[in-house]
Amino acid sequence: MGVTRERSPASPGSRSGWTAPATRLAIQGWQRIYDALDRLVPPASESDDHQSSSEARASLGVDATTARPTSDLRLLIRPAVLGFLAIVAIVIGVAQPSSPFTLKMPGAWFFGVPSNSSSSASQQGLFFGLVAVYGGLLLLMRVWYELTRTLSQRPGVRVKSLAIVFVLWVLPLLVIPPLFSRDIYSYAAQGEMMSHGISPYRYGPDVLGAGGYVSQVDPLWGNAPAPYGPLFLLLDGLITKVSMHHELPNLIALRLLELLGVVLIAVFIPKIAKAYGRDPGAVFALAVLNPVVVLNLVGGAHNDALMLGLFVAGIAVAKMGRPVMGVILCTLAAAVKVPAAIGVVYIGWQWMGPGIPWREKLRPMITAGIISLAVMEMLAVVTGLGWGWVLNLATPGTVRSWLAPVTAVGLIGAHVVHAIGVGIPTHTVLSVARVLGLGVAGALGIMLLWKSDHIGPIKAMGLTLLLVVTLGPVVQPWYLTWGLVLLAPVVTGRLRSMIIWMSMCSSFIGLPGGRQLLDELIHANPALAIVSIAALLVILGVPLHASSRLRLLYERYVPRPVNASQDDLVPSGR
Repeated sequence: MGVTRERSPASPGSRSGWTAPATRLAIQGWQRIYDALDRLVPPASESDDHQSSSEARASLGVDATTARPTSDLRLLIRPAVLGFLAIVAIVIGVAQPSSPFTLKMPGAWFFGVPSNSSSSASQQGLFFGLVAVYGGLLLLMRVWYELTRTLSQRPGVRVKSLAIVFVLWVLPLLVIPPLFSRDIYSYAAQGEMMSHGISPYRYGPDVLGAGGYVSQVDPLWGNAPAPYGPLFLLLDGLITKVSMHHELPNLIALRLLELLGVVLIAVFIPKIAKAYGRDPGAVFALAVLNPVVVLNLVGGAHNDALMLGLFVAGIAVAKMGRPVMGVILCTLAAAVKVPAAIGVVYIGWQWMGPGIPWREKLRPMITAGIISLAVMEMLAVVTGLGWGWVLNLATPGTVRSWLAPVTAVGLIGAHVVHAIGVGIPTHTVLSVARVLGLGVAGALGIMLLWKSDHIGPIKAMGLTLLLVVTLGPVVQPWYLTWGLVLLAPVVTGRLRSMIIWMSMCSSFIGLPGGRQLLDELIHANPALAIVSIAALLVILGVPLHASSRLRLLYERYVPRPVNASQDDLVPSGR
């Protein structure tokens, strides 16, 4: 204890791999980045940090946003900049003409689309783009994980300071094509249908005939009617008219509409956190800076963002004593996508407060249902679409994904049935499995509603939404945000850890390019492959949170100049 062993930098050790020149350069590079970031912020005394942290803990849930701006800046500058660099790497990677992460068709975006379909153009920058995107994703996951851990240990960071981090992370995503999915192109085509008086509840986008809108839609959804509510299609059609039927301005406006939904989450999630006595800053980081929210709801521009924003706003408003407005907002959210209707049920159930006998809860539930039906009927009349969207709710189930547990069980069951010689069609076995999965989710959801006074209504709703997704026919990362975001203000302990790990793992669900990256690494120039693997390992292994740990690596593995003093080993600026 207390004895420091000296070792020659040039001598081999048990970790000889670390002495590779590329790794030493990487450690030096990270150390210089940390030192540069430290110089950007005036040093705060330990007493100031301790005082602000103690004050925050003492006032948690009441006055937890009183941390000093300088202290906030010193705490957030490193994750803000490193997260920005991670997203910039993703932006550069997806901008390559060969990137599999965005649609590469003429007219799909302003840049990054090859001018021809030749094989040389299609392979241009493939390896670099794959490494940049996966490296950026790994770095973003690590930065966000460290940030959530730091804020859980040091409450009191202002939401305004974290909002700056959000803006810094989101800005690069607004200039690149929609990420990881082509859903936004279906939205644009459905908006074009609305602008011409064609009901998306009766026809798929292919009814528009040949053209830019139809060519960009995933062929799987070419003849599929829309499962979205009338409010979204109303806004969708208005955006198409405002953009003068031009595809690219239409796509930009749709992404901004979904960004508005995320902004609603950013505004109202801290209010729910305060109502439950939780640190708003930590909840903001867990919900709004969540990689799934940033990459899929903003980068992918899924309409789940608008649904979730209205949904969270309705729950927050109801919690503040305005249940009628809460029901209206949750109904508007359900008029985007139907899962938000659960908010109407819970607002009615909790209308008179906890501890009320269940018979007395029926009347406010009926009242909430009448208000919701009236709002939905008004939207059905205004749009002229009626209630046809209810019949289309099974449309996403067209996808047969092994990532959905229920679908995987159904497909395995079909193989077993066929193997033993029973002639039941695959789609029949699959349908039975999916109905059973939704039945189990519904039963568990009713149980959670019944016990919501004990569990807590927000937690019960969030868990129900996660059950609906995981036991539903299709699992998409943006579907998981329904429960992950709603649970953020109330989770603690192991459930909070589960939310964090689900968020990081789900960011890779269905992500393209993984097999291509492995294939490219195998067949690439060996030197290039080694450098790429080293870069990914450095991103995974180098400490991001505590600069002191990085300094230990720096001092241990970076050669010390001859006749250098101890001060020479640690650059100034601390």
